[in-house]
Amino acid sequence: MKKYAIVAGCALLALGLGLLPALAGDPLPAADGAALWEYISKTTPYQKWGQFPDLKGMVPSKAVHGSNVQIFANQPALTAKKTPLAAGSIIVKEGMDDTHKVNQIVVMYKVKGFNPEAGDWFWAKYDSSGKVGAAGKVGGCISCHERKASNDYVLAHIFK
Repeated sequence: MKKYAIVAGCALLALGLGLLPALAGDPLPAADGAALWEYISKTTPYQKWGQFPDLKGMVPSKAVHGSNVQIFANQPALTAKKTPLAAGSIIVKEGMDDTHKVNQIVVMYKVKGFNPEAGDWFWAKYDSSGKVGAAGKVGGCISCHERKASNDYVLAHIFK
């Protein structure tokens, strides 16, 4: 009986942390804009993921993604202590205007072998409804993020 209580407790904890799809065996999406959107919006909604400790909630931004941003990360990205991040890591940034309305959602998705020259990141940009604006080896994303290649192309959080 104690064994079942431990298993049930772990399942509840996983559900609370947004890990249940991973534990249930839901596969990661293909390196495809539509598949990634389906994954982060329906399969395992990114708004239920965690946030880096130094980037909790909405924060002001001077980047091209909006005057305010909110960043979410799945468990592999969130728990990474050093770079490079593990394949399957996903970082989602909501870009907001001055009224705090989400006007774009940009995603970094680590896919083993996708683009070794740029850290194996698959990049995607969506409007607030999930319409794909750009996806794949997006030159604008790579050229901006390559200045932090030593931090695995992640600008918003430093891994130590």
